[in-house]
Amino acid sequence: MPFNSDEPKPSFQPSNKVKVMSKPMPPPSRGGSYMGQPRSGGTSGMEGSMSVNSIMTTKEKQKYIEDYNFQYCDEASKYEKIAKIGQGTFGEVFKAKDRKTQKKIVAMKKVLMDNEKEGFPITALREIKILQLLKHENVVNLLEICRTKATLSNRYKTTFYLVFDFCEHDLAGLLSNINVKFSLGEIKKVMQQLLNGLYYIHSNKILHRDMKAANVLITKTGILKLADFGLARPFSFSKNSAPNRYTNRVVTLWYRPPELLLGDRNYGPPVDLWGAGCIMAEMWTRSPIMQGNTEQQQLTLISQLCGSITPEVWPGVDSLELYTKMELPRDQKRKVKERLKPYVKDPFACDLLDKLLVLDPSKRADSDSALNHDFFWTDPMPCDLSKMLAQHTQSMFEYLAPPRRPGHMRPHHQQAAVINPTAARATTSSVESGYQDRVF
Repeated sequence: MPFNSDEPKPSFQPSNKVKVMSKPMPPPSRGGSYMGQPRSGGTSGMEGSMSVNSIMTTKEKQKYIEDYNFQYCDEASKYEKIAKIGQGTFGEVFKAKDRKTQKKIVAMKKVLMDNEKEGFPITALREIKILQLLKHENVVNLLEICRTKATLSNRYKTTFYLVFDFCEHDLAGLLSNINVKFSLGEIKKVMQQLLNGLYYIHSNKILHRDMKAANVLITKTGILKLADFGLARPFSFSKNSAPNRYTNRVVTLWYRPPELLLGDRNYGPPVDLWGAGCIMAEMWTRSPIMQGNTEQQQLTLISQLCGSITPEVWPGVDSLELYTKMELPRDQKRKVKERLKPYVKDPFACDLLDKLLVLDPSKRADSDSALNHDFFWTDPMPCDLSKMLAQHTQSMFEYLAPPRRPGHMRPHHQQAAVINPTAARATTSSVESGYQDRVF
């Protein structure tokens, strides 16, 4: 019977001797770290020698855990870490190579376990389940899940890694470098692949919910991959007129659509298409087009670009929870084309941006209609990216791009500045590296 949320849950206090009852795994050690359970047919070295009702000493229990065989989860030591290429609230990402072949390069994403007293994070389980479902050229490919050995040095807590095919760049890193220049045909190819990826995941009833340039990976051969499905979830259209109740605390603020900022919890694929529009504009501006510091400021910036948010342009918006609680600018005219024309010279591109950055999600272009837009079917046609990328042998990731101005540092650079202010100031020279400030 499940525990009632009001009832105290039993606490497990390990003693020096542990009674092994009906399962081969001992109870959680101090701190309650989850050690997994054997699958049928998989036995550890200790399993055969332990009878069902035998008693283990602490040392025997520790040896049992150390020797435990995860039949379908290889040790992370099969890969050698080369460099750290990403960091965020999700944890860390490393570039690594296979020790056996010395050629196969992978990306290892560490599963953040710090907040878990026991068990495996439900968010990571959801991400793994979704990645196992999605197999497409424009979606990052999950190869396997690896784990570290549980030993005394890590207090018998296993660390897990998601292992992916390696991609040489992310879009934010490429756009940060002024030496990387995209032609119109190449921009079309980027957006075509991005929308193909969205069309595929939405057809499989998955929302990404964290569309941003840093989560768009590009290989050296020019293949784009949607990445970081840590906030992704399956969706369904509400049945029997009962609305969905998804969390609206998703999507990085600068790419967050107006419906989420106004508290909508019954949303769908249009939340990802708003992000796609923001990324598309960024292909020309080279930096995020709306950089608010708060939800209120973000809504103000959206209103100044896309016009005032009113029931006239967006029927039913007044029923959203935060509509009356936020200060929404009045008498703002829509200026998407006008503001972006100095950057985006192509009229078809301007028109597609105008259709993606629509306030009312029900009127926003979906991935199918966007892919059929004249932007992709007029000269110059979408063209291969590999020739342009071949000129840049160094990997480019947002994490590795130096911050431009102290006031606009990314979180990991802010930490470095606190530790070493002199070094932080030294990185602000844009001439040496070719990187530029990503503030629009």
